[in-house]
Amino acid sequence: MSSSRIQHLLNYFDNYWPIENATVKILEECIVKRKLKRKEKTLTEGENCNHLTFVIKGILKTYHIDKRGNQHNLQFASEGNWLTDFSSLYNNVPSELCIEALEPTIVLQIKKEDLFNLYDNSPLFDRNMRIITENAFIEQQNRVLQHISSTAHERYLYFLSKYPNISNHISSVQIASYIGVTPEFLSTIRKKIATEG
Repeated sequence: MSSSRIQHLLNYFDNYWPIENATVKILEECIVKRKLKRKEKTLTEGENCNHLTFVIKGILKTYHIDKRGNQHNLQFASEGNWLTDFSSLYNNVPSELCIEALEPTIVLQIKKEDLFNLYDNSPLFDRNMRIITENAFIEQQNRVLQHISSTAHERYLYFLSKYPNISNHISSVQIASYIGVTPEFLSTIRKKIATEG
C-alpha cells in the first residue's frame, strides 16, 4: 500500500523522530482519512472521544458550551496540528467539548486502540506522541495563564502570535470567543491597535 495517503503525517514525524518502516505500515492500515464539511463535528459533547485527529487542510476548533448556552472557543487547529479531548480519550469519560470544522477540512484520524497499540510497539512513535502531548499540555497551561493574568488586548496579541495563519480565515465572533470578549470589544481592540500603528 502506498504511503501517499499519510504522507503529510510522515513528513510531520520527520520533524521529530522519523518512525520505523514497520510503524509506517501499521499507520497505513489504521489511519482513516476524512473530509469534513463546514460545521461538521468530529466530537460532540457527551460522547466518549475515541480518536486523535491530525489536520491536513482546513481549520478545526475545540469549544465548550456553558449552562447559559454561551460558546467558549478553547483551541484551533490548522494544517499540521493535532486535536483531541485528552481527558475523554485517556480517562474514557464523556467529553465536555465539541470539535468542529470551521471550513471544509481534511483530517487523518487514528482510533484509541490503535494509538495505544503503537505506544506499546513503536518506541519512536511513542516518543513523538509524548512530545506532542507535552506540547499540548504546555499550550493549555499558557492559555490558562493568559486568561488569569492578561488584559483582553494582550490576549488578542497572543492569539495573533499563536495562530498567525488562521486569524484572517475565521470570523471576529470566533476570535472574540477565544479571547473571552464580545465581538464589539474585539473591534475596539483592533481599532486601538490600528491607531497605535
